[in-house]
Amino acid sequence: MNGKRIWFFGVLCFAVAATTQAALVFEKTELDLKPEMGAQKVDAVFNYENKGDTPVHIKAVKPSCGCTTAALAKNDVAPGEKGTITATFNIGDRTGVQVKTVTVETDDPKAPQTVLTFKATIAQLLELQPNFVFWQANEAAQPKTIIAKAAKGVTVKNVEVVSSSGDFTAKVEPGPAAGEFKIQVQPKDTTKPLNASFTIKPDVTPPKVYYASARVLPPGTAKP
Repeated sequence: MNGKRIWFFGVLCFAVAATTQAALVFEKTELDLKPEMGAQKVDAVFNYENKGDTPVHIKAVKPSCGCTTAALAKNDVAPGEKGTITATFNIGDRTGVQVKTVTVETDDPKAPQTVLTFKATIAQLLELQPNFVFWQANEAAQPKTIIAKAAKGVTVKNVEVVSSSGDFTAKVEPGPAAGEFKIQVQPKDTTKPLNASFTIKPDVTPPKVYYASARVLPPGTAKP
């Protein structure tokens, strides 16, 4: 008798577990993307299927930020039907690893909310080394060099540099290799604290903007 009871409760638990599975099942909820060099946007495509026996209504898809949009072909998914949710990330001037999410809300009581995540690794077209130069107070006002180097496979023939302050000048010279430039930054005075930022624009399409900075330190300030 005890054995039958154990068997009965085991079958019951299995049945309950089976019925608590979500109807809308995603093939993957995490994606790793590597956009092409210079791409303006990248799409993360999440495939799903209604594996239940009742229709599922997708009430909303909510991106985590304004730089990402999400779209789906239809809101109502019949049993056995497949579909996709496409998240489009607008890259802009962003570089490095970007992690974004899209929250999917449905009327499925077993899984009313699913978070889809994608990671986009965006290569940098132009590397600046260093991106910050400084002078100690009363140091000789000699130019210091920032090297701008194009990434492998990227053609850069010219770099435009604009200083935010008339207290610093910036002069661009060709580097020793193709796609490499020397940005000579020089303060007009080092007897007082000064700051400037530099907008650096390589001649690439679509346009990209990079930034560097320079500073004359106050007297007695340790090196950054």
